[in-house]
Amino acid sequence: MSEQIITQEGYDKLQDELNYLSLTKRREIAERIERAKDLGDLSENAEYSEAKDAQALNEGRILELTNILKNVTVVNNEGGKEEVAMGSCVTVKCDGKEKKYTIVSFNEADPINGKISNESPLGVAFLGKKKGTMVQVETPRGLVEYKIVKID
Repeated sequence: MSEQIITQEGYDKLQDELNYLSLTKRREIAERIERAKDLGDLSENAEYSEAKDAQALNEGRILELTNILKNVTVVNNEGGKEEVAMGSCVTVKCDGKEKKYTIVSFNEADPINGKISNESPLGVAFLGKKKGTMVQVETPRGLVEYKIVKID
């Protein structure tokens, strides 16, 4: 797995999920397995099978999160208002309307809420640009021009 960059907020969310799955969910599933064992014959015990499946899924996600967290670089954009970087909140003007985007890593992206990936066409186009810069981005609806109005 190659190293990925991520914001502190994204890192914290992944860490919180890992802690929940490792400490709380793992214990809940173990208790479900114990209760199911008390029901008798394991070969025809649907509760036991479901609990074991849940355990396998949970352990798989724990492993996945552990690997992600080992292979990420957390970026901090404190004071980075001169040019767009990871974690920047960018206000742009397009077709007379202002829009706000936050540049995040691919696994934090949430376009509906204005969080765009640093690997997306918009993210790539905005990164490294300064306030006042005109940026052209090829989109499915054609070439769109954005003016960077503000960087937070």
